[in-house]
Amino acid sequence: MENSKLEDLFEANQNKDKFQAPDFYVLDELLTEEHILIRNSVREWVKKELSPIIEYYAQRSEFPRHIVKKLGEIGAFGPQLPVEYGCGGMDYITYGIIMQELERCDSGIRSTASVQGSLVMYPIFKFGSEEQKKHYLPKLASGEMLGCFGLTEPDHGSNPEGMQTHFTDEGDHYLLNGSKMWISNAPFADIAIVWAKNEKGKVQGLIVERGFDGFTTPETHNKWSLRASATGELVFQNVKVPKKNLLPNVEGLKGPLTCLNSARFGISWGVIGAAMDCYDTAKRYSLERIQFNKPIGGFQLQQKKLAEMLTEITKAQLLAWRLGVLMNNGKATPAQISMAKRNNVENALIIARESRQMLGGMGISGEFSIMRHMMNLESVITYEGTHDIHLLILGMEITGLNAFN
Repeated sequence: MENSKLEDLFEANQNKDKFQAPDFYVLDELLTEEHILIRNSVREWVKKELSPIIEYYAQRSEFPRHIVKKLGEIGAFGPQLPVEYGCGGMDYITYGIIMQELERCDSGIRSTASVQGSLVMYPIFKFGSEEQKKHYLPKLASGEMLGCFGLTEPDHGSNPEGMQTHFTDEGDHYLLNGSKMWISNAPFADIAIVWAKNEKGKVQGLIVERGFDGFTTPETHNKWSLRASATGELVFQNVKVPKKNLLPNVEGLKGPLTCLNSARFGISWGVIGAAMDCYDTAKRYSLERIQFNKPIGGFQLQQKKLAEMLTEITKAQLLAWRLGVLMNNGKATPAQISMAKRNNVENALIIARESRQMLGGMGISGEFSIMRHMMNLESVITYEGTHDIHLLILGMEITGLNAFN
């Protein structure tokens, strides 16, 4: 977009974002001063930089590429990774808070940040060589580079073990073939962390750079959800990948699934932001909209909706905070992460739907954020483990019996 158009949008929508976060159980007392300082800083940045333009980009199904470096500047990329690699060196609660504030504006923007931090930077940090860490992580942290994560395939979503993307050892390089789909950041990514099977059928990770011959990233169009996020495919046709680009320290599905645990943690916090925005919008509207000679907030059914929304937001906040403590202590299990992701996304979607109803016809208008949140959350409840898959993960944890086989 031209700078003049951006300036016009900022001018027209300045101070339009009047969001106030609910904190019914005074959970701020569980946070450190640093947590609150970072949260308030990101919240103000969102109000100033994202809120004035998000509807414009969502309506046009366009990704605001200019914000990538700005997200790097505010520390949204890999804030929980070490300072020595150009990252924030902060804890998991800080990471969650940043995701919450970004998704309060839009799930697609949070997706951009969480993919970069948890699905691109984290595997390089966790499973990469020292050379890979020093080369890629500072550039990814600053937003100089954008990355994506290639696991899902056209015929293999919830069953990644069936993936067909594969590579062979050709002596001085690997030869990669296959495809991935529904990949956030793909159309503009500088690198892709691609999970593929080696000649023994074991899954390994490769760093595939834009510009490698045979590597293309066609964009996915006609989305009704995550319209301000770039989605695409990864196609590999005899792509020569240098051997130094193999992630050397992991083999098997443990690699991608470990990364997904980090990303799912971020989602469990992020969707609270979307839920809070819907609640705040509905509450504000209920006090301003007059019907039958009084604000609609004075009617019992509307108060019931608001009371239930606030209750579920508070429960989600407590769940996410406790999970953050467990993550910081290295004690969080995949099943605990699944519970938080599943519960918080489901209730955020219910809150979005109830909020939309409270606004009546205005609820579908781009003048308000609710319908956009609602459409976005329909994707969030599916990606990085569907709602039902997380239920089965919990079921297996409870019974010890594997329902996937």
